[in-house]
Amino acid sequence: MKHVMLDVDGTLIQSYEFDEQCFIDAVYETTGLKILNDWHNYPNVTDRGILKTFIERQAPQYSIEELENIVKPVFVKNIQNSINREPAQEVPGAKGFVSHLLSSNLHLVSIATGGWGETAKIKLASAGFEIDQLPIASSNDHYSRIEIMNLAKSKADLTLKMPITYFGDAEWDVRACEELGVNLVIVGERVEHRQSIPNFNSLEQALYFVK
Repeated sequence: MKHVMLDVDGTLIQSYEFDEQCFIDAVYETTGLKILNDWHNYPNVTDRGILKTFIERQAPQYSIEELENIVKPVFVKNIQNSINREPAQEVPGAKGFVSHLLSSNLHLVSIATGGWGETAKIKLASAGFEIDQLPIASSNDHYSRIEIMNLAKSKADLTLKMPITYFGDAEWDVRACEELGVNLVIVGERVEHRQSIPNFNSLEQALYFVK
């Protein structure tokens, strides 16, 4: 068997832009500060990791616990309001790809997202994914993407021995997979990679890179 690990925003769901705006708005509403969104300069591009760097750069008066406790509920509200206005849309073919994996005897599936678990579930459910069957590791669990991926691995594969293929869409996915030695497939055009697909419309193409 092989373990397929999946990112959420920009990979399974077309949510990168509205998710980012909801986050920026939540930070501003709760702190009065406009967070710098040069994410490539953040050491950990996860919801909790971004708040940790925000504290270091712009808001030293907060602890991570204090800031997360005020920002997270507003962010969840913002995401829910956005979903209520317009349901989340899958990356083309993503639901079919996940359904195929879940019904396959050859694959395990997990979610490793840098977002908080609550918002990931809201977006996945809105787009029609079968979230009850998906082990999810998120920023609820750790600020480090690498540690989130390690936790997703342990949730899905009790043996910790199955080869992993990770589907992501951003430069921080590339860095994490390089550090962990994980086979990476990039979805979309946000970053160049030797293994990439535009979307999941071709099941055969997506499965070709699973090793």
